[in-house]
Parts: sequence; C-alpha cells; structure tokens
Amino acid sequence: MEVIDRIKSQLATQPVVLFMKGTPDFPQCGFSAQTVAALRAVGTPFHAVNIFEDLELRDALKRHSNWPTYPQLYVNGELIGGCDIAMEMYQNGELKTLLLEATAPKA
Repeated sequence: MEVIDRIKSQLATQPVVLFMKGTPDFPQCGFSAQTVAALRAVGTPFHAVNIFEDLELRDALKRHSNWPTYPQLYVNGELIGGCDIAMEMYQNGELKTLLLEATAPKA
C-alpha cells in the first residue's frame, strides 16, 4: 500500500488520530507529551501513530497536511493542528466539545 493510502486509511478508520514523536506512554518530545496530556485529560480515546517508526510516512504526512511540524492532530480526517492549537482548544474547552462530537455514537 502506498504511503498516502496508509495515511488516508488511518484517518478514515479512526475518529481521532495523533501523529506524534514516540508513543502516548513514552512521548519523545515535549510537544507530543503536552498534546497527549490534553487528549487524556479530555478522556476521549485516540489513535496514536509514532512517526519515528515509519520515516516514509513522516515525510509524506508533511506534504499531505501542508503542516511542517509534529505532533499533528486530526479529527474526523481533518487536520486540527499541532500542539499549540490543541492546547489552546483544550484550555478554552473547544477540544473537549470537538472530540465528544467526533466520538459520539452515530444514530
């Protein structure tokens, strides 16, 4: 499977995806750690992808998203942004609302 197809598949099959440096239990940069902490504080499940495990994906995702840094948070296939945006949304309550809506059971 081509790398762009792998990215699209992950975004299509998971409502909340965090492309990060490291893993949620062992983040390998402070920005990834902060974003994981915000997601965990909201209490919504998320799928994490360690970009260090797939260098081809790491490079392709930057082109796909037109976002040069990591972490990258996606909700329902749409790029929300990086750590700074996720933290701002967490602090003002928008992140919780967005994630609850994204993961709510469909009627």
